[in-house]
Amino acid sequence: MLAERPDLSGLYNHIRDELDRVEESLKMLSSSANPLIAEISRYLFQKKGKRIRPALLILCSKLLRYRGDDHIFMAALIEFIHTASLIHDDIIDNADRRRGRDSVHTRWGPNISVLLGDYLYIKSIGLSLESDYPGVVRILTDVSSRMIDGELTEYSLSGHLDTAEPDYLEVINKKTASLFAAACQIGAVLGEATPEQERLLVDYGRNLGLTFQMIDDLLDFQGDEDELGKPVLSDLSEGRITLPLIYALRTGRPANRRRLQALMRKKAQSRESRKEILEIIRGNGALDYTYRKAEGFSLRARGLVSLFPDSAHREALSLLAEFVLIRSR
Repeated sequence: MLAERPDLSGLYNHIRDELDRVEESLKMLSSSANPLIAEISRYLFQKKGKRIRPALLILCSKLLRYRGDDHIFMAALIEFIHTASLIHDDIIDNADRRRGRDSVHTRWGPNISVLLGDYLYIKSIGLSLESDYPGVVRILTDVSSRMIDGELTEYSLSGHLDTAEPDYLEVINKKTASLFAAACQIGAVLGEATPEQERLLVDYGRNLGLTFQMIDDLLDFQGDEDELGKPVLSDLSEGRITLPLIYALRTGRPANRRRLQALMRKKAQSRESRKEILEIIRGNGALDYTYRKAEGFSLRARGLVSLFPDSAHREALSLLAEFVLIRSR
């Protein structure tokens, strides 16, 4: 673990004004004459998330000395797509909580929520057509397709105890890492990157996204519910097969593996059985293994961004790779 914990407020200091402009853009772009869309949009965007994806786009564009204003608009579109994916995730997972509040589908029901998620996806692509960068439309279209592909793959693997680590990596690469990579790629496009610079930033974003999701899955087993804003072991109750569980089902004492399989096959798990599952997973090194894998991706991300000239933006991107590794929520 790191001696000092970088925090987002410190990382974002030199782009704070631009992120504030992204918030204003989100409010403006999500406004609607439709009262229901306006109501849900206010609920969605009134509480800020980490805004990592918009920050990535801004930082990557500034890393390459971009001087225009289109990065604000593009960053808002990236956050639109991220928000749409969260809405759909919560419907599929039947998740009641998101960021410490009721999820959209809990407050408005799945029918309205799925339509709003679709609306945000389509509006993002439509708005991107107004930009002077036709390549951005392709990036946003491709990443939306990959994220939905990943969601479908994850759903098909739900509850499958024979899920292998490569299957898991494919899912999180599509569902999470692809949007991190897309944010970096759009920043590269705005900054008129060379093909090699663009490749480096895309790979940086992908490795950062893999780190982020692995830690997210790790926190489901060892995080604090108040900090996470959702119940611990929620992935388990939703049937998601993540890396700590995959590792525990493949290694350790045979008796523990058989017991874990038996517990996981129960349709409804009691508080006691969930506690036992947690004890088995915590006791066989699965959490340490997952952290080490995430650390490897974080180190690769830092190595990639270190190839750019020294600047405050490069430093922020490097520290961001540390932050996503040690975050507690």
